[in-house]
Amino acid sequence: MNRPAALCLSRLRVSILLLASLCLPASAADVVVGSKKFVESYVLAEIAKRQMETKGIASVTHQLGLGATGIVWGKLKNGEIGTYPEYTATVGEEILKLADSKNIAAIEAGLKKEGIGMTAPLGFDNNYALVMKRSRAQELGIKRTSDLAQHSDLQVGPTAEFFNRKDGWKGLTVRYALNLSNVATLEHSIGYAKLNAGQIDLMECYTTDPEIAEYDLIVLEDDKGFFPRYQAVFLYRLDMPAEAIAALKGLEGKISQEEMIRLNGLGRNSANYAVTAASFFGKEATAQATQQSESTLGYILRLTARHLQLVGISLGLAILVGVPLGIRAGRPDAFSQVILSAAGIVQTIPSLALLAFLVAVPYIGQGATPAIIALFLYSLLPIVRNTATGLQEIPPSLRESAAALGLEPAAQLRKVFLPMASRTILAGIKTSAIINVGTATLAAFVGAGGLGEPIQSGISINQPNIILQGAIPAAVLAILVQFAFDLLDRLVIPAGLRLKRQEY
Repeated sequence: MNRPAALCLSRLRVSILLLASLCLPASAADVVVGSKKFVESYVLAEIAKRQMETKGIASVTHQLGLGATGIVWGKLKNGEIGTYPEYTATVGEEILKLADSKNIAAIEAGLKKEGIGMTAPLGFDNNYALVMKRSRAQELGIKRTSDLAQHSDLQVGPTAEFFNRKDGWKGLTVRYALNLSNVATLEHSIGYAKLNAGQIDLMECYTTDPEIAEYDLIVLEDDKGFFPRYQAVFLYRLDMPAEAIAALKGLEGKISQEEMIRLNGLGRNSANYAVTAASFFGKEATAQATQQSESTLGYILRLTARHLQLVGISLGLAILVGVPLGIRAGRPDAFSQVILSAAGIVQTIPSLALLAFLVAVPYIGQGATPAIIALFLYSLLPIVRNTATGLQEIPPSLRESAAALGLEPAAQLRKVFLPMASRTILAGIKTSAIINVGTATLAAFVGAGGLGEPIQSGISINQPNIILQGAIPAAVLAILVQFAFDLLDRLVIPAGLRLKRQEY
């Protein structure tokens, strides 16, 4: 192995160690509560957190909005979180895929095999149902789900998860023999906004949604009994501290349907889920939570630090791998085209699709690891291509002069060719960094955090002001990264190689 290759490998090993340190779970003494990406899950997770804290559990954290069912369940199984709120029918239908999702004993037995326990129901059901604007339903004479069979032209806006679930849209259309072709998936909160504005006619709801009363919606009767009961519970790891499990069990039967609807409305309007959850425990707890609430600035700074961590590690890996690949791709042969084509193909894969694929790969899991791998892959193309281009554009006369000086090939590369191509290489790194800052907002969709967290949360409750808490800092960060690289250009690139401004 030659010296440059050995040095590159050594740096890569160091970067992988940094990546591993970022992705390590919390210490065994900590209890981590997870939640899916909708208001009720956020609030229930915060209730569980406060309940455990009041019972003497010192270190409890909430990882908010980790994703859909599969992602959060995967984190629970992997030990990345200790507990999260779930629903009995979802466990039976989607997680365990039981023939009888109503059989609680079978659900508990199936979970136990996975090392997971389940509390008794918390006291309310959050069932799926279909909703329409009352005025529109009365206009068309629709009261029951079976009435939809006579109206194939309705505009339908289900969520993506509901659309693909066994106990969701596809199964429902089979049971009721529906032929509704105008179907486009929407985020839940956006669906409500469109339904209220008359832009769609039908969507699914959760029966604890405050929007049902607020928008004067009618819940269609499930006259063929398609939907099972979705009793709210907490799933938890059996190896979680006994006192934490006991605290969760203390919530069994304590949250009524009316109380959950109230909490959902408060959480949606305030977007402060800790204070919303504290209101369940009384006025004193609410005042305490309000006083302890993280400031908006502190929240944004914390997320920005996490965002920079994701960008820094993935970009560092991309530089360590991309520059050597670009050097190899700078040679005029067929293998160089293979390298450039492979980097280009990765760039064409939709980012969310790549994240979903990486999450499904064994030993990768959720969180920071798939996010960093995806960002690393997206950062490669500009670095590889610019490095190759910079080297290919070195004049033959200069190459001949370097050889005539008696320099070895490695020395020619290090002392002549790379300095000559440095401006083009740095431009590629700058492009990757700026793209990386924007793309890293998607990391929140796999529970990796960063500035995508408020964007995701704001979308889930249709609150533009929350979305801007992530979008504006991300945009500012991209501009600052560009300025930083412009400064680096002046410090690193030899003065004689900088392009002078043309005067007209």
